[in-house]
Amino acid sequence: MIVSLLDTDLYKFTMMQVVWGRYPQAQAEYKFQCRSADADLTPFATEIRAELDKLAGLRLQPDEAAFLRSIRYIRPEFVDFLESFRLDPSQIEIQMETGFELRIRGPWLETILFEVPVLATINEIWSRHHFPLTVEREAEGLRRLEEKKRQLLGTSIPVRVMEFGTRRRYSQAWQERIVEQLAPQLIGTSNVHLAHKLGLKPFGTMAHEFLQAGQALAPLLHSQKFMLEEWMQFYRGDLGIALSDVFGFDAFLADFDRLFAKAYDGCRHDSGDPAIWGERLLAHYESLGVDPRHKTAVFSDGLSIPKATALAERFDTRIRTIFGIGTDLTNDLGEKALQIVIKLVRLNNQPVVKLSDSPGKAITDDVGYLEYVRAAFAAGIRRN
Repeated sequence: MIVSLLDTDLYKFTMMQVVWGRYPQAQAEYKFQCRSADADLTPFATEIRAELDKLAGLRLQPDEAAFLRSIRYIRPEFVDFLESFRLDPSQIEIQMETGFELRIRGPWLETILFEVPVLATINEIWSRHHFPLTVEREAEGLRRLEEKKRQLLGTSIPVRVMEFGTRRRYSQAWQERIVEQLAPQLIGTSNVHLAHKLGLKPFGTMAHEFLQAGQALAPLLHSQKFMLEEWMQFYRGDLGIALSDVFGFDAFLADFDRLFAKAYDGCRHDSGDPAIWGERLLAHYESLGVDPRHKTAVFSDGLSIPKATALAERFDTRIRTIFGIGTDLTNDLGEKALQIVIKLVRLNNQPVVKLSDSPGKAITDDVGYLEYVRAAFAAGIRRN
C-alpha cells in the first residue's frame, strides 16, 4: 500500500529537515483521531498492524535520493541521512480496549514520517472492505474524474490546483491514476513519489505539527512567532507559505507582523470560512503596507473544483491563489470517504494542541491544557 519512502507529502520532509537540523533529540507523541462517527476500525486492527509493519522495509532508492538532491532547499547532508534512515513500526501502538486507538511515540526525527503512510494505509484498508473497486464503482470514479477535467477546462480564469490527497486516498493505485490523468491541468502534487515518477513539481511547506511544537520549545504566547522565525531562518527565503490556524486566525494575525508579511510569500488556509479568511488576510496585508497582489493565498480545506473556482474568481487580481485539493480528487468514487487525522499531542512530554477555526477540528489529549491555551491566547490577543 505504501510503495516508497517518498510516498508521502513533501511537507513531512521539509519539516523533518528542520527537526534534523535543529531538534534531533526532541521526543514526540502523535494521536490518531477518526472524525467519522459511525466508523468502527476495530475489525481491521490486525490487518492494519500487518500493513504498518511492512513500513520497516522501505529504503530510499538511488534515483529517489537524486530527485531529492535536485530540489534546491533539500540539503545534501539531509539526503545522506535519509539514505540510511529506516522507519521503526514498533513506535506505532494500537490498542482496542475502548475502541480503535493508535498512538505513535519516539524521537521526533524518527516518527515524523509516519503520519501520512499510516493514514493512507488505514484509508485503503477501509475502502477495500467497505467499497471495493467494482466495475460499477470504477466507472463512477472515472466519470467524476472526467467532470473535474471539464470543470478545470471551463473556468473563466486560470485555477491553479495542486493534488493534495495522499492521506485520504482511496488507494495508492487510484491516486496515481488520478494524478497521471489530471497532470496536464495540475501545477503539481504534494506526493513526492508521484512528483518524481510523473515529472511533476512537488509542493509543500509546513503542517500544524511544526507550529504546535513551539509550545514545548518557547513560551506559549510567543511559540507561534518563535517557530515562524525558526522556519524563516532555516530556509532563508524558500518555502515561504505560513500555516495560519494552529491557534486560530486572530492569534496568527497578531503574530504575523510586517517582518513576516514581507518575508513570507503568503499564507495557507485550512479551517474556517475561506472567503472570510481571504478578505481578512488582504486587509491585514494592506494594514501593514504590504501589497497583497505580490503574495499568495493557499486554500486547502475540504475543497472541490467548483469551490476553488469560486474563490479564484473572488480574489482574482487581488492576491495570487493556489488550491490544494485532496479527498475530492483521490477518494471520490460515489462513497463517503473516511475522515481521519493524526496530530502531534506531546513534544518532550509536554502537551501541545491545535485549536483551529472550525468546530470539531481541535486536537488534544489534555482537555485542561486545551482550555488553558484558549484562555491564554484570548487574553494575549486582547493585549495586542
